[in-house]
Amino acid sequence: MKGVWWLALFASGVLSKPRCRCLHGHPCWPTEDDFSQLQSTISQPLIYPVPPESACYPESNPSGNCTDVQTNAFFGNWRADQPGAMQAPNFETFIFPNGTIEACYLNTTLGFPCEQGNIPTIGVDARTVEDIQAAVKFAADRDLRLVVHNTGHDYLGRSAARGAFMLWTHNMKNITASPSFIPEGAPENETYYALTLQAGVQWHEAYDAAHANGRLIVGGLIPGGTVGAAGGWMQGGGHSAFSPQHGLGVDNVVQFTIVTASGEHLKANSYLNSDLFWAVRGGGGGTYGVVTSVTYRTHEISPLTATFVSCSPSSSAVRKDILTEYLKLWPGLSDAGWGAYLGIPTASNFSVLMVAPNVSLADTNATLTPFLDVVRNAQDAVIQITPFDEFYGFYQAFFGTPGPEDGHNTELVSRLVPREVFDDREHLLDVMMSLDPVLMLHVAGGQVSQNDPDSAGVNPAWRNATALILSAAIWEEGVTVDEYRVIQEKLKYDLAVLESLAPGGGTYFNEASMYEPNPQHTFFGDHYERLKVIKDTYDPTGLFVVAAGVGSEDWDSSLNCMLV
Repeated sequence: MKGVWWLALFASGVLSKPRCRCLHGHPCWPTEDDFSQLQSTISQPLIYPVPPESACYPESNPSGNCTDVQTNAFFGNWRADQPGAMQAPNFETFIFPNGTIEACYLNTTLGFPCEQGNIPTIGVDARTVEDIQAAVKFAADRDLRLVVHNTGHDYLGRSAARGAFMLWTHNMKNITASPSFIPEGAPENETYYALTLQAGVQWHEAYDAAHANGRLIVGGLIPGGTVGAAGGWMQGGGHSAFSPQHGLGVDNVVQFTIVTASGEHLKANSYLNSDLFWAVRGGGGGTYGVVTSVTYRTHEISPLTATFVSCSPSSSAVRKDILTEYLKLWPGLSDAGWGAYLGIPTASNFSVLMVAPNVSLADTNATLTPFLDVVRNAQDAVIQITPFDEFYGFYQAFFGTPGPEDGHNTELVSRLVPREVFDDREHLLDVMMSLDPVLMLHVAGGQVSQNDPDSAGVNPAWRNATALILSAAIWEEGVTVDEYRVIQEKLKYDLAVLESLAPGGGTYFNEASMYEPNPQHTFFGDHYERLKVIKDTYDPTGLFVVAAGVGSEDWDSSLNCMLV
């Protein structure tokens, strides 16, 4: 018996191998018969996602409609309609540990082959809750790596995974308006004029529905309204230029439905499965289950005034003067319900779009006069102050027309900017002057700050913030691994610069860096421990795992093998 002591160790699991997901190409991967059985239980044919650029290969005899790809590759709604596309194509690319890159580039003249990269090879095109339940059960029973994908808007690579099984929710488009919605279990006098959006609804569709009902819904703002309304946007917190007036996206959710790892389809609200309701509202997408619908409260429409400003600062001194006057406006404007998007893509370009709900043109002009006077002295100054009767006209004017806003290799770094940082504007100004590019989104303060930090799972740092500041790296396809490493180092440097604004602070999980040294704290703050308990309650086997998400620390860097 002494000679076989090691057998007892193996039997007890002490020396057992770590549990790893079953991936495409592994012997454990489901057979054709397995997939045929799955096919018999779902409403649509199985999908076989490929890089959309594959239509242009081989270059000498393209296999598909390459012209369509080349025409639309930078349009977000077109990319959202392709199950194999991410909005930032660098997340379609896979880098092996030895530095080998597997990708499929739009530029066929680079001379690289088109390969699958990081895109799952097979999946379910979900149209019903039952489709989602079948897909979840199939993945859970076989310990597959499961990826939930809607529009592909993601900067942490959570919507793709090499060798995974995809659950594509993009075609679940039903919208229901309820003038007197009562959350299940709530008292009869708790009613909302609500919109219930299925998992695949995008914000342009939600805005159309809200407008048809004469209501305002708080949602993401991007040209074409391409972001999903019920997926990662909401589950990460969800910000808007109208958040200072009406709160974050999660502050406006009154109920959702979700398929958990066990395959159950649950309702969650303040009265029913309230722990799950708390966690999903800001605790991160792709983590607790598959949200099948979200019910948002809506608001009465009201007039607003929008101000668009752009100019071309001729020197760093001019740019500094403009920024100095601009920063003096905040956080006072946030407290008054104003929102804004500031962008400085290069040292010689400056633009900002400001929204003032229930503020007249005259009052807007008076409030902004010191700032606008400085702008007028800059080169190529454009100042447009426009009143609107309600949100939808504003949305159509500034965001309704889709543009070539996506399809670029992009990574971000970001930080939420606490109120007190604006008390030391010199340091904030120095940081903004040092970053290239820099964006400041005034999507906090006001009602966001007034809501209880513990009312939802979202990072409590939001409740003391007045803005989100970001920088980015955007690069051409075809770079080598060594060139990519240089990009990474620049992003890490910029992240440290942003961290100096509020050491130990937080940021927005949906627009963040892949190089955060302490992601649990930075993304979730002191809510993390509670979120982890809820995660383990509803997903004890870790079926749902995403980069930097709650519970991801239980897995290796590939998120395929559980740490022992």
